[in-house]
Amino acid sequence: MKTLLFITMVLMLISVVPAQAGSLSKGQWTAGSCGSKPEAPNIDGSNIEAYNLSVTAINDWQQQSKTYFECMVKEANTDNQLISDTVNKEQDSYREKVDKIITEINAMGDALKQK
Repeated sequence: MKTLLFITMVLMLISVVPAQAGSLSKGQWTAGSCGSKPEAPNIDGSNIEAYNLSVTAINDWQQQSKTYFECMVKEANTDNQLISDTVNKEQDSYREKVDKIITEINAMGDALKQK
């Protein structure tokens, strides 16, 4: 029964973990699944046609940037939550081990006092 519960919990965890998380290297975090950050277009004011094309390119860039940054924020929030959950689980495991050790030590001490 414990094995079935464990397998079920692992499968549930896998289903909520994103396929690709961001990466941290040399103090810099980068999103893993948002693609490349859109590059700002050059503005050409040499004539009205070039200007109009520049405005269109800027509008496209802004929409692409919005999509990119929304993805980046979502991924960062997911990574932050996963990190927090992992740390909390590790701390809980540590506390449980400490409590178990203290209980065992106290029981042994009490048993030795009665001898």
